[in-house]
Amino acid sequence: MLELKNTAGTISIVDSNKTEIKFETQSNNVYLGDFDVSYPGEYEKSGILLEVKEYNDRLFYHFLVEGKHVVIVNTDTVELKEEILSFFGDVDILIIHGSKEAAKLFENIEAKLVVPYTEGKDIFLNTLGQHIEEVSSHKIKAELSIDVTEFVNLEIK
Repeated sequence: MLELKNTAGTISIVDSNKTEIKFETQSNNVYLGDFDVSYPGEYEKSGILLEVKEYNDRLFYHFLVEGKHVVIVNTDTVELKEEILSFFGDVDILIIHGSKEAAKLFENIEAKLVVPYTEGKDIFLNTLGQHIEEVSSHKIKAELSIDVTEFVNLEIK
């Protein structure tokens, strides 16, 4: 089981072993447990695999946690070329900058569950025709649907 929450602008993904992935949305810093992952490369900690790729002077993150592929896209201005799309691969959970521009990026990334962040997340959701209530956290207990994309609107606590 994975749990997603947003506390004071930090999106957390906690697995069933209580290992936490933290994404600080203001600074774009990512932590795997207490390890700062701010350089391209491949990492592993507590059974979580992570690949970090630099593309157009931005870092992109692809985690494999409990069999689910989690991708963090922390910009809304990247041009999606084959190189970066192949890095994303199959995306189960997409954490993406919330804006109208990011909605266009999302359309090129097939994700099963999408979590927009920033104050523009409502614009992102509305652009895609999603009018969902904010939730304090979201738990993923089973397999995600391959037919329908689920959207999660995390409130900032």
